[in-house]
Amino acid sequence: MATTAKTSSKTAVPKTSKRKTKVPAPVVDSVTEVDTSNTPRANTATPSVVDTLSPVVMSNDLRKKELFELVVERSGMKKKDVKPVVEAMLAVLGDAFGEQREMNLPPLGKLKVQRGKELPDGRALVVKLRQKTSQLNAAPKPEGDAAEE
Repeated sequence: MATTAKTSSKTAVPKTSKRKTKVPAPVVDSVTEVDTSNTPRANTATPSVVDTLSPVVMSNDLRKKELFELVVERSGMKKKDVKPVVEAMLAVLGDAFGEQREMNLPPLGKLKVQRGKELPDGRALVVKLRQKTSQLNAAPKPEGDAAEE
């Protein structure tokens, strides 16, 4: 009987060894070798003990009384004449804000109500004020100065 050799359809692949290759560890310079002679040194604060705390009150609010004084100073009029006019003007501005009207009041600027919210005790409005730089800090000249020029 004749014997036939079986041939496999798979080709023979030699097995590779499963050894891991060793990579040398990276060499890192030590921190002590860094030159720090040219680096600036920070000033260290000296600690101090605070016995008492004093509150710093910073208020930049413009109150109605101060507004009257400033208007009297700029206009040269008497306070008894200025007070009713300023109060009427504030009432008119309050009404205009309540109606959410847009206002163009130079040299104050252009005022626009962005949004509003009704509260139990009143109304909260977010107002946008746009002032031109030429109008900032510009005080109107009293009428008597125009004749002197």
